[in-house]
Amino acid sequence: MITRIETDSLGSKAIPEAAYYGIHTKRAFENFQISGQRMNPLLIKNMARIKKAAAIVHLNHNELSETRAEAIIQACDEIIEGKLSDQFILDAFQGGAGTSANMNVNEVIANRALEIIGELRGNYKIIHPNDHINKSQSTNDVYPTAGKMAVLEEILYLEQALRELELALGAKAKEFKNVIKVGRTQLQDALPTDLGDSFKAYQSVILRELKRIKAVKKEIQIVNLGGTAIGTSVNASKNYLKQIIPAINQEFPIPLIQSGDLIDATQNLDGLVQVSAHLKSLAVTLTKISNDLRLMSSGPQAGLGEIRLPQKQVGSSIMPGKVNPVIPEVVSQIAFQVIGNDLSITLAAENGQLELNAFEPVLFQNLLSSVNLLTNGIKTLTENAILELKANEAFCYESVMTSDIMITALAPFIGYEKSASLLKEARIRQISVREVAYESKVLPVKQLNQLLNPAYFIANQAEVDSVESLVYV
Repeated sequence: MITRIETDSLGSKAIPEAAYYGIHTKRAFENFQISGQRMNPLLIKNMARIKKAAAIVHLNHNELSETRAEAIIQACDEIIEGKLSDQFILDAFQGGAGTSANMNVNEVIANRALEIIGELRGNYKIIHPNDHINKSQSTNDVYPTAGKMAVLEEILYLEQALRELELALGAKAKEFKNVIKVGRTQLQDALPTDLGDSFKAYQSVILRELKRIKAVKKEIQIVNLGGTAIGTSVNASKNYLKQIIPAINQEFPIPLIQSGDLIDATQNLDGLVQVSAHLKSLAVTLTKISNDLRLMSSGPQAGLGEIRLPQKQVGSSIMPGKVNPVIPEVVSQIAFQVIGNDLSITLAAENGQLELNAFEPVLFQNLLSSVNLLTNGIKTLTENAILELKANEAFCYESVMTSDIMITALAPFIGYEKSASLLKEARIRQISVREVAYESKVLPVKQLNQLLNPAYFIANQAEVDSVESLVYV
């Protein structure tokens, strides 16, 4: 293999001649053989966006030559488009607060820019990774800003997925509006309810989660870019400090805001903790919905059997015909991972010391993973479960009519003790409370017809709590 020799303050190393990365990347690659997971592509893309914006600002103020700046800008554009992706070789888990990631980007841009102007890779006297690509910057403001930009981009897809799920749940709420079913508390039969109302409740909570996600984006639109190493803006030119954010906003879809306190913004990651907390809340909600879907579809003969999930794949290697609720299952597993990611993010933010948090690599890896997992999980839940879900309407109604739950409708009129006595008799005789109520003539037939009608009971729950408010027909 043909190599070139690069040198840093620790000594020299042979770098593959074909490589666009350099000595810092090579050392980091050797040091951090950790997970086998590469850095998130969106993180790399947004570091390149920052480098491009910096080159534009420096060019506009004669702080970079036109030849250098244009070559740097072209190299950045190529990386933003997804080219040279094989040159970003570092593990997602790395020490150094992201310095290795930043230098990997700096070196690839520098060497590609050198190639563009006809120079050999590694000829850093012409275009240098630190002096030119990293000009007016530090890892400590570039890396967290790029991380926030990546999260903001991913959240756009999450929002879209949530909107589609919310609409699908709303459509099911309308479709199931007149499907009477047994409502349960503590998994025990409680009162009649409407399956449409259950799905309306799912729609409402998803809409709330969507609003929370939208609102929390403001926490991470504020960035510390321009603060350089510890927020004091050392080595950043005045022109750069004022114009770097407007330059990025020319191309980035979500406007960034430079923090009014760059020292605070450099050392504190509370906004990212807030984002993760909202993602955890969403994960909890999705688990609750998934659990409900699995319970309501359980059986199909010996379970609740109130809904029918679309059959997506054979469920057993031994039991013929068995079909499992694989979509809700995978969504729950995604939620478990997101909740675990939140703990890692919490610990990473908590353990930042003094002027900088050194644990941003694991924080952003987990945060970006959470957003991506939730987006994909919500999409599969919507497309492969909710849209094709059916109600077992006849079975639901029969379950209500043969259950004990309608005794609650009589309690305000005949008293709790009498109602309990009727229920006990029904269970001893193994007949429905409806039959016992009619046999016992505890109320006039017309009144019993009304009270023991599940649809009427659901529609007039507030009214049937008192005798005086009941309207007889």
